[in-house]
Amino acid sequence: MQNAAFYLLTILIWGSSWFVITFQLGEVHPVVSVAYRFALAGVILFAFVHLFSRKKEEKHLSVKDHLFMAAQGLMLFSFNYSTFYVATGYLPSGLVAVVFCTISILNIVNQAIFFKKKVDGRVLIASILGLFGIGLVFLPEVQVLSFEDDSMFGLALCLLATLFASFGNMLAMRNNNAGISVNTYNKWGMTYGAIGSFVIVLLAGIEFKIDTSFDYLWSLFYLAAVASVIAFGCYLTLVKNIGADRAAYVAVLFPIVALGISTFYEGYVWTLEALAGVVFILVGNMLVISKPGQIKKWLRLKAS
Repeated sequence: MQNAAFYLLTILIWGSSWFVITFQLGEVHPVVSVAYRFALAGVILFAFVHLFSRKKEEKHLSVKDHLFMAAQGLMLFSFNYSTFYVATGYLPSGLVAVVFCTISILNIVNQAIFFKKKVDGRVLIASILGLFGIGLVFLPEVQVLSFEDDSMFGLALCLLATLFASFGNMLAMRNNNAGISVNTYNKWGMTYGAIGSFVIVLLAGIEFKIDTSFDYLWSLFYLAAVASVIAFGCYLTLVKNIGADRAAYVAVLFPIVALGISTFYEGYVWTLEALAGVVFILVGNMLVISKPGQIKKWLRLKAS
């Protein structure tokens, strides 16, 4: 039941964050906003753990642990976000969402490589169904992909960003296996990720700005406190409890929540292809969350 709550919370929060991010765009460079977001998230999480956590840090953190947490932070909270933001300059946002959904398959492959985990056939089939479904949902944007402009460069950036995110998931699994709590490696990871983003800003010569408008500040706080501290806490707890392969299926589901919000606030119009895509995604979701043999048992009951 706890995993189901984490699963639903992650999908709803990250689904809504796509809309909230639009309030961040404008005066402040996106990579600077990413740096602000995870710096604030790190501060919030450090304060929360210090003030409210009943558990003391369960182990002494070695230099090796900090190196792995820094690597996780750079991959998951800096490099992937920065690369995705650059990629959106070359591709429609819907196509970026489609490419990011490949994390469900990348996590399956990377778990097999780094942790020797046997590939779960149900999860692999579910990921393929989900990826096909999300492709149908964003079919108009997929169709504009061209070999004659910079789209291929944008596609390569999206794949690289997704690979960064998958490596971040693997590093989180390593930190779990080392006995480090989710809150501990998240607070350090977000801090290291923010530092990495600030370094990128400095090296790229990007101007530091702060937008003091209400929309920018409330959306920044939401993205830091809710979409980062809470959602990443839920998601990485899922990685710990059910594995990165099954947890990554949230990446297929939260764009559907984003489109639901867009329907009411931005006038998104659903097509037959999009509705068919949702069916594929939901079938894949049933495979991911069901236990082995549960689907067959359910079908036998229906047949009888």
